[in-house]
Amino acid sequence: MHQIIIIGSGPAALTAGIYAARAGLAPLLFASSVEPGGELMNTTDVENFPGFPEGIQGPDLMEKIQAQAERFGTQVQYADVTDLDLEGDVKKVTTSDGTVHEARAVIFATGSAYRRLGLPDEDRLSGHGVSWCATCDGFFFREKTIAVVGGGDSAMEEATFLTRFADKVYVIHRRDELKASKIMQQRAHDNEKIEFIWNSAIEAIHGEGEVTGVTLRDTVTDETSELAIGGLFVAIGNDPRTHLVHGKLDLTEEGTIAVQGRTSKTSVAGVFAAGDVVDPHYRQAITAAASGTVAALDAEQYLASFDDK
Repeated sequence: MHQIIIIGSGPAALTAGIYAARAGLAPLLFASSVEPGGELMNTTDVENFPGFPEGIQGPDLMEKIQAQAERFGTQVQYADVTDLDLEGDVKKVTTSDGTVHEARAVIFATGSAYRRLGLPDEDRLSGHGVSWCATCDGFFFREKTIAVVGGGDSAMEEATFLTRFADKVYVIHRRDELKASKIMQQRAHDNEKIEFIWNSAIEAIHGEGEVTGVTLRDTVTDETSELAIGGLFVAIGNDPRTHLVHGKLDLTEEGTIAVQGRTSKTSVAGVFAAGDVVDPHYRQAITAAASGTVAALDAEQYLASFDDK
């Protein structure tokens, strides 16, 4: 039986692995067999992670964090978790090959997934003009004309933030009114760099090495048109990866795992959550890593009290 099992492979999971391993808890970490490394694996230049003044490629950063976790004794297995039994003092984690792994504590750090448009060239141009994070990538779009897709608060925040860098920002929305809060709408409308394109959906993304434009379809008339842009930010929401704990852990209204205050403690003793799966707002690599630290420290304290009992 293991002391700790960590589920996930992004900054939160691997940082939890670093701290748990350094505490002598020999954590077993299950990384996805399909998409290990989290969202940073789809990011090119990362310039806002401390310690890398020249920036670093997303996959390289994840490789370094994983190497650090393994150096201290984190055992990484590329296997998909298919079921969890979190009741009682011994937690059971079942992987896709049917093997049941037991542990006294579980850290759940499966992250979140940005909602995609579902277009053929979306993934091909990811990191080459298509982005899901203005805070991460906005700097690379200085003096360009770009577009943001969406109509909620996150889209307005992205568009407003991007005006710091871009010469012009189009907001493309499939309806004729926004879902965003009034204050966020007003802020975007008042910004002279932002122009709204109403009743429009993106039909195709164009570009070879980088984004050069999109095809728009009018949702009222069904007519199509072309829009030349140098970047496309998709801001139609994101979904925390919580399907494994539905009905097993308490969730918030946003769909993230509910934790107690600033801790990582969930509604079940011995189960801790970290990273984007508990964070509906910031969703940054550095905040996820910090959250993983909290989870490992909370788990270490729990195991110490468990031994005392």
